[in-house]
Amino acid sequence: MFDKISLSGVSNEEWLRLRKTGIGGSDAGAICGVNPYSSAMKIFQDKTSEAVEEQDNEAVRIGHDLEDYVAQRFTEATGLKVRRSNFMYRSVEHPFMIADVDRLVMGEDAGLECKTASAYNVDKWADGNIPLHYIMQCYHYMAVTGKRAWYIAAVILGREFTYRRLEWDDELIGRLVAIEEDFWNHHVVPGVIPPPDGSRACDEVLEQYFHTARNESAIELVGFDEKLRRREEILGFISELQEEQKQIEQEVKLFMQDNELASNSSFRVSWKNIDSTKLDTKRIRVERPDIYADYGKVSHSRRFEVRAA
Repeated sequence: MFDKISLSGVSNEEWLRLRKTGIGGSDAGAICGVNPYSSAMKIFQDKTSEAVEEQDNEAVRIGHDLEDYVAQRFTEATGLKVRRSNFMYRSVEHPFMIADVDRLVMGEDAGLECKTASAYNVDKWADGNIPLHYIMQCYHYMAVTGKRAWYIAAVILGREFTYRRLEWDDELIGRLVAIEEDFWNHHVVPGVIPPPDGSRACDEVLEQYFHTARNESAIELVGFDEKLRRREEILGFISELQEEQKQIEQEVKLFMQDNELASNSSFRVSWKNIDSTKLDTKRIRVERPDIYADYGKVSHSRRFEVRAA
């Protein structure tokens, strides 16, 4: 069972605030740790902050503008008609779960998620595959709406149109609900930041939360000796692998000599001439300090270092 929240006449800011009141389909993959572009920590920040910000980039704009086109292509490919719902759904049993779906499929107990993908990601849709965070999104919608199936359709720009059908899965949906419930009740509600996962998204959140250190403040480092030793081991592995990588590249360069391209049936290697112009800031600071002062920009960040005691 679910409650319906009408989106008729709702402003974009009001809609964004509604999304903060629960976990949506696009949040599910990050909370499960399978979204390469987000993280549980990022979702936590969004749900607990007062800021209302909408992603504004070309990829988001293309996806929004082409949603109707993807739905139309789905109807052409399947013969199934779809419609907008104009509602946000909230689970009665699990009120922390909400769903703002793209389309509902007429004549079937199913919905439709519309996606637009870059041609560079065509391999992620090959052989019937679906990016895992999109799978979690569709099962989240099934969990909220109770619908027994969900279609996902994608236009891969300049390449192809494709669609898949996902069926209700008791075990998967049960596990998804449990993960989201744990996240909401043990992190969002009490305001406890979830653990990091090594993603760039976590780096960005930590930088925003803890952008500036208190001058000369210090605490005792407790419980990290084993992990920091492991960090040192990893750095050693990385150094060895990077050296091996450079050696391979150098061998190829020696083989290519002054040729720009080399290729075979498996690889294409380029070693091209590149001309670039950079400002000599050190010289400007010495010879034209007035210009440097006018145009110099001070940036603030924190440097993380680990040294043996």
